[in-house]
Amino acid sequence: MALNVLGGELQACSYDPLTGFLRDGCCQVGPEDRGSHWICARVTSEFLAYSFASGNDLSTPKPEWRFAGLKPGDRWCLCALRWLDALEAGVAPPVVLQSTHEEALTLVPLEILQLHAWPNAMGTGEKR
Repeated sequence: MALNVLGGELQACSYDPLTGFLRDGCCQVGPEDRGSHWICARVTSEFLAYSFASGNDLSTPKPEWRFAGLKPGDRWCLCALRWLDALEAGVAPPVVLQSTHEEALTLVPLEILQLHAWPNAMGTGEKR
């Protein structure tokens, strides 16, 4: 059983859009995942713009990859280092702690993740 950063069972991040390195809805850990897609975040327009400017376009649909493109409010498994870069730039999206893999703690202290935890002012209605 995979654990989240709070020590509980890892919860799904999103099924719509389908996320995770394995596209199983969870921010799972695997040896093939060199990007460390461990952090479940609720993406914001600021983060998506930052990611685009950094060379990782997460907004544009790519039907050949069965990827509809992300929009603000979607939940997505992010690379831990990308999230840290966004944090340094002041645009880190809020983190869903229950859906963030415990392995993220090897790169990001729990206290930092908790400071950026969701839910926040974005509301409580969400899809998974």
